[in-house]
Amino acid sequence: MTPLLAARALAAAGLALAAAATAAPLAWITNQGSHDVSVVDLATRRVVATVPVGRSPAGVVAVPARGEVVVSNADDDALTVLAMQPPRELARLTVGQGVVGVDASADGGRVFAADWYRQRLKVFDLPARRLIADVPLGRAPAGVAALPDGAQAWVAERDDNRVALVDVARAEVIARVPVGQHPFALLLDTPRQRLYALNVLSDDVSVIDTRSRQVVATLKVGKAPYGAALADSGRRLYVTNQHDDTVSVFDADRLTPLATLRGFGYPEGIAAHGAQVLVVNWMDDDLSLLDAASGQLISRVPLGRNPRGFGAFIATPPDLSLARKETP
Repeated sequence: MTPLLAARALAAAGLALAAAATAAPLAWITNQGSHDVSVVDLATRRVVATVPVGRSPAGVVAVPARGEVVVSNADDDALTVLAMQPPRELARLTVGQGVVGVDASADGGRVFAADWYRQRLKVFDLPARRLIADVPLGRAPAGVAALPDGAQAWVAERDDNRVALVDVARAEVIARVPVGQHPFALLLDTPRQRLYALNVLSDDVSVIDTRSRQVVATLKVGKAPYGAALADSGRRLYVTNQHDDTVSVFDADRLTPLATLRGFGYPEGIAAHGAQVLVVNWMDDDLSLLDAASGQLISRVPLGRNPRGFGAFIATPPDLSLARKETP
């Protein structure tokens, strides 16, 4: 084989491996202490890349429709936009002081970020990298849950003990719902038309009917609930409890408790994909992978320092291999 043919064969093999690797979903987990993002392959259960970002990354949303990931950098007052393939920084979007909560519309056209200190919701046209709405909010806005079409978004007004519904076209709050003490994270359950608000100080979860905009149930959990995810085909609601080192599990249809899982290290971010639940351990600098149906530990994956993973951090990157063609 000539050197040219050998080089082409090696390149083709590399592309095949890359395509195979990107077929599996990836978790993009923010490491606040090491100022970077760990990319975990869920098939191999190992870190496949570490991407430097701005200072103190916390919030994250994977946007598979655009092949991008958006990270909030609390100490840089900005969002960092990353490419999924290959993992690298693409852009910075200026937000405001202490930005933490971030979410995106399903089509990736809009990204939403909560400006903690200036008390505003910033809405960006993600493809254009342009601010399109700047909405005043109550005190200490934290978690954000965008509706799939991106026309509206729920925001936790932490220090006002309520959640607000923001309309993007009107650039204003159109409804508010009182919840428990210091709501932080939000999780939208579109099929059931519910919103879950995790209340850090009252150690419970307010379940809101998004049609009536009323609290219809309150779920008692452990100390300082931080993150939530629907798992096992939406049948189970998982909630991380920072100060208990536990995870609460509920039947998502009946809203009844199923289990309290132990053995975590200050669990914060949580997400689910297929048969797996991923729990981010801030104090242990690692990731616990659980079986979604049973809650049993499958494995643990080392991460960077002080990982948080606050948001929807799992996505399958788009397959770019079909667009590649071997040069003659």
